[in-house]
Amino acid sequence: MTETIQMAKIGFIGLGIMGSHMARNLQKGGHTLVVNGKFPVPEDLSKSATVVADSAAVAAASEIIILMVPDTPDVENVLFAGDGVAKGLSKGKLVIDMSSISPIETQAFAKRINELGCDYLDAPVSGGEVGAREATLTIMVGGPEAAFDTAKPLFELMGKNISLIGDNGAGQTCKVANQIIVALNIEAVAEALLFASRSGADPERVRKALMGGFANSRVLEVHGERMTKRTFNPGFRIELHRKDLNLALDGARKLNIALPNTASAQQLFSVCAANGGNAWDHSAIVRALEIMANAEVAK
Repeated sequence: MTETIQMAKIGFIGLGIMGSHMARNLQKGGHTLVVNGKFPVPEDLSKSATVVADSAAVAAASEIIILMVPDTPDVENVLFAGDGVAKGLSKGKLVIDMSSISPIETQAFAKRINELGCDYLDAPVSGGEVGAREATLTIMVGGPEAAFDTAKPLFELMGKNISLIGDNGAGQTCKVANQIIVALNIEAVAEALLFASRSGADPERVRKALMGGFANSRVLEVHGERMTKRTFNPGFRIELHRKDLNLALDGARKLNIALPNTASAQQLFSVCAANGGNAWDHSAIVRALEIMANAEVAK
């Protein structure tokens, strides 16, 4: 780890459910944070970080700038608006987008940042609020190897499984693949527990029994428990997982491939959204199945 990375000034834009925990873990590692006062800043970070007027000021005051915002248009706005990050960059700085957005747009964003003499990494994460808080995120990175080596000590403060996948856009492609797998696993657990419950078995006992066999998974452990305990406060909101599956389905259309089960999961998320569930945790996909079955996963 270089001296610069040991005591870096890091601009962090996007202090939501996950970003706030990630920023705190960077502080615990000894780094100084610069944040954008135009966006909500948690009280503890407003006291411990340097709060500046806009994203351009964040970039001007920082060596490395990290973004953790909801969607592709949000990243574009933070980077390239009139008061965006690009306006405050100087040659040699590093921009890291840890949001989950379009791989194609990521490549275009990277090119524009590179033209300013700066490096760009796309580094989306998986692990939800728990992973962000406990610094156990999986981090999937696209971009130049030298920039990855520079950023890796920072990634190690936020996550455990850190991989350079390829060039810019490859990290986002890996994240889309991740979200397909996670969505289909959650749907499978939801269907299984609903089947068990409707058949008269205790779904929580079924869940615990399955955890001892080949059906065991982190989704069964964590999200299955959410389903049986009816705790759907987000970790990871349905509206964000819907966005990620939209990226998958849009990419599939452009690649001329079929993702039928991804489309099915997306429809179930849409049922939740239509019933006021955009802000529910994605484990609440079970609610869509329950609505169709007129039954709940319950003892």
